Amino acid sequence: MGAADVVPGVSGGTIAFISGIYEELITSINNVNLSLFKTLRTEGFKAFWNKVNGNFLLALLTGIAISVLSLAKFISWLLENQPIPLWSFFFGLVLASIFLVGKEIKKWTPGTILILILGAAIAYYVTTLPPSENIDSLPYLFFSGALAICAMILPGISGAFILVLLGSYKTILDAVHERDLKVVITVGLGAIFGLLSFAKLLKWMFTHYKNLTLALLTGFIAGSLNKIWPWKETLESKLFGDKLVVLKEQNISPYAFEGDSQIMFAILLAITGFSLIFILEKLASKK
Repeated sequence: MGAADVVPGVSGGTIAFISGIYEELITSINNVNLSLFKTLRTEGFKAFWNKVNGNFLLALLTGIAISVLSLAKFISWLLENQPIPLWSFFFGLVLASIFLVGKEIKKWTPGTILILILGAAIAYYVTTLPPSENIDSLPYLFFSGALAICAMILPGISGAFILVLLGSYKTILDAVHERDLKVVITVGLGAIFGLLSFAKLLKWMFTHYKNLTLALLTGFIAGSLNKIWPWKETLESKLFGDKLVVLKEQNISPYAFEGDSQIMFAILLAITGFSLIFILEKLASKK
């Protein structure tokens, strides 16, 4: 999840879903509330830890944190130097996720199909929006963290891409590289606020409208494929400080990509990503 969350266009929520922990994650987040402190005071730490599903959250959050801190620089390097192989791998991974999430829908109705199409249209529209100029004020970064974490736990909607749209991605990634605690803590507090608020809505949706919710999430994943198609042509770009930001681009055929000698390698990586999803699903179903 941490590796996926670093890449603008891939959602950590997608990884949570395909590994079979998505609903437990939403339920565990919902257990975090003020009554926990009462449980801690009256029943002790063990009851508090069990109520919050502490082992699960500690393992998950530690994994995400280690991945973000260790992979942020490497992913940034890949995005700049080897974008086609990286996007190809994630394209295959996300494409397989559509089938995996879609098959969880137990009953297909006209309403389910309509919601799926709506989800795909929303995600597609989000991927076509131009990025904003880099903004680094603390209140804005708090807001960015809150909004990005909501997207991050939605399969198909990338939290990192939301940060790109808001103009906060480079500021936050640089803060992680440089261990700028002021920025990291501000974004973290915003993320906690957004996560606790949004998880309640998701939990309610899964409880009352599970099929429609799954259809919406499947649509989100399908619509996000536009963003992570590996071969793109830049139509418009602008220099923000020392960084060249792409404002407008279009997907093109790999064979129209001049001088690209990576087609077979990219296809192999896409197949690897696609296969990995079903391997993960089999491992998750065994455990």
